[in-house]
Amino acid sequence: MTGLIALALALTFQTTPTPAAEAWTWTLYADNGPLVLANEIPDTPRLRSTLECAPGSSIVRLTLYGAPPAEGIAVITSGAASANVEVRPRRGQFQTMLRADHPVFAAFLANGKLQVTVGEQSSPVEIDRANLSKLRRFAELCTG
Repeated sequence: MTGLIALALALTFQTTPTPAAEAWTWTLYADNGPLVLANEIPDTPRLRSTLECAPGSSIVRLTLYGAPPAEGIAVITSGAASANVEVRPRRGQFQTMLRADHPVFAAFLANGKLQVTVGEQSSPVEIDRANLSKLRRFAELCTG
């Protein structure tokens, strides 16, 4: 009888594991090679976007993952600033380039919000207030 009660209690209080919440974050990789600021789930291959730059070059390559395939000219906006840039598709992602000293990038540094629009498709890149310091450090190292 005691065994049955113990088993019943064990089954009552048993919890089924729930999947961990997706912990997207921004991570700055500045050790060797190009600088990379990645919007990722740590310790997984999952990425939303990356900003890459050779230190001191002032040229930022933005890659959006899982975005609709796009090729041609995109409009990048942040705040009141905008720029027309060329985009190239690559297997489930697209890439574009922007100078770190461009007014759009300066606005992005200030507000953490960037919008990339190709035709009717728009893809946001947002860095929350807690991670803006990583973006600013990325820009500082990128511009040298």
